[in-house]
Amino acid sequence: MYQKFFGVKEIPFTLSPDTSYFFAYGHYANALNTLLVALRSGEGFIKVSGEVGTGKTLLCRKLMATLGDKFVIVYIPNPQLTAYGLQVAVAEELGIKVSRYVHRLQKAITEKLIECAQAGRRVVLCIDEAQAMPEETIESLRLLTNLETEKFKLLQVVMFGQPELNELLNRKSVRQLKQRITYSYELQPIDRDGMAAYINHRLCVAGYASAPPFDTKSLDYIYSASRGIPRLINTLCHKSLLLAYGRGSRKIQPDWVRLAIKDTDDAQCELTAVSFWRRLINRPAAA
Repeated sequence: MYQKFFGVKEIPFTLSPDTSYFFAYGHYANALNTLLVALRSGEGFIKVSGEVGTGKTLLCRKLMATLGDKFVIVYIPNPQLTAYGLQVAVAEELGIKVSRYVHRLQKAITEKLIECAQAGRRVVLCIDEAQAMPEETIESLRLLTNLETEKFKLLQVVMFGQPELNELLNRKSVRQLKQRITYSYELQPIDRDGMAAYINHRLCVAGYASAPPFDTKSLDYIYSASRGIPRLINTLCHKSLLLAYGRGSRKIQPDWVRLAIKDTDDAQCELTAVSFWRRLINRPAAA
């Protein structure tokens, strides 16, 4: 696309959770530090919640990449599983041969956790999209975390989920698990100053070395429309760069940002403008 035109080695505003683009700013840095301290101190249950698009999956992957060799990571990206299915997923991540007999599977998981503890390694279960867990699966998760030594838990759990996770945990049927959550962190949208730094950070990581392409007015439009949600910021920046490339310009015009906003369903905007794609197709040849 526009990589060569803007002098970047890759597209800087993709939606994939690439840890090289993790932005250690404000509450994102605080969230990562909180998780690291909690896990290294042996806490059993930790919860991170946040609206759609606020970067929970990226934070999860950054955490897993940062923990180091003293931790064994078990990652479950889709926890919409039965109670037995959760145990199978944990076993497979730990390299355990799966048994169709529940008691044998539980015994094998316990033995593996003890083996890791004896080797000086802690097992951390990271569950993404945790709001999708059925109630009976949450109970199975609680029972898994009953395993402990006199000093620390054999299995630590970090749950990442949308605000619906909080609603799920408020149900009376799962109150035992809720009581075990020792740390909770709520990811907030990024602020206006942070957003400008966030955009420049992603451009720099991608290899951009010229003057910032977005002026103040363009950034104001992006912030207002995105509400500071990183996923929407990425979408609007990517579409704005596409339009600039199509017009042969290395500076983003505010009107092009307005078109990108108009074309993005979840962006808050009441603008009326020519279709984004029509403007992009009917472009002069790029310089």
